Amino acid sequence: MNKGRAAREAALAAGYGAGSLATLGLLGLGLLKAQVAVAKHVIGSNLGPGYNDEGTYGAGIGEPLRILVLGDSTAAGVGAGSPQHTIGAIVATGVAALSGRPVQLRNVARSGATSPQLLSQLDRGLETGPEPHLAIIMVGANDVKERVDRAYAVRCLAQVVTRLREVGAEVVVGTCPDMGVVRPIPQPLRSLVQHWSRQLARAQTVAVVEAGGRTVSLGDLLGPEFRTHWADLFAEDRYHPSAAGYARAAAAILPSVCDALGLLPTEPAAPGPRAAERVELLADAAGQAVRTAGSEVSQADGDQRGPWPLARLLRRRQVLTTPATTAPTPAGEPPVIPGGEPVPAGGEGPAGAS
Repeated sequence: MNKGRAAREAALAAGYGAGSLATLGLLGLGLLKAQVAVAKHVIGSNLGPGYNDEGTYGAGIGEPLRILVLGDSTAAGVGAGSPQHTIGAIVATGVAALSGRPVQLRNVARSGATSPQLLSQLDRGLETGPEPHLAIIMVGANDVKERVDRAYAVRCLAQVVTRLREVGAEVVVGTCPDMGVVRPIPQPLRSLVQHWSRQLARAQTVAVVEAGGRTVSLGDLLGPEFRTHWADLFAEDRYHPSAAGYARAAAAILPSVCDALGLLPTEPAAPGPRAAERVELLADAAGQAVRTAGSEVSQADGDQRGPWPLARLLRRRQVLTTPATTAPTPAGEPPVIPGGEPVPAGGEGPAGAS
């Protein structure tokens, strides 16, 4: 077996490997099961709905840019407090401002969704509207929480990215967040799920890039700030981000979205948004991205058919944005002040998932 193949297989290994099993033996299965029950009780079995952030953003001219959002509660905006504070709304507002064109946002994400459920979300997204120019996917926390087989979860994610690329859509995936920052999860379980979430994020990165998309590592992007400003950056359930937390995450994703849509300069002056760019083996780039939250990984230029695929590893400077001040409205109608009326999340995913 060559080194490139070995590296890729290591990154895509099944969900809970020998190291995790050894940890399970040391901690005791009984203790872990008890802690899982405690964590689910504290988090709650009904984490609330997402928000209807769909509509047209911006007052530009020309053909609207179409963005499709898929994923779990972070994509649906659980905890955001109002539609204009979701990741989709913030990104759509930023893209509209930078492009000078209106942005049509379609959101099929559902609270509780796991990676296998992305397939049905994509079916809905493609059936109910024109093909998107770009898709944003936020998924992974429920795969860890529900112990979904990692190889299966990653394979489903790759299938979704492949289908989106086949219809001409760019794809930006926010990889699995670091579950170790969630305080309702007790120790030592919190350390274990942190390990699982990082391993899943690495595998997601390899699969997404090989399928033609790009990833942004969320990891513990908000971790240090969450520990200091817990009340401000977490919602009342102490599990989902607040409006301020979503703004931080959107600031990390927006530059990659704009680059995918060709809205960033191709040769910016240092220290511009392409600072700290380098080319690495894909498996190595995936590992480094997990360790450095906010990193983007995408396909490197050149022939990628060899045994050692390369990837572009990029640490962008975050573009801070101001959330939309008005709710999205159908084209041709005046904007209205959002009322924050939540839309039921639907029946995807098990109760108690994020």
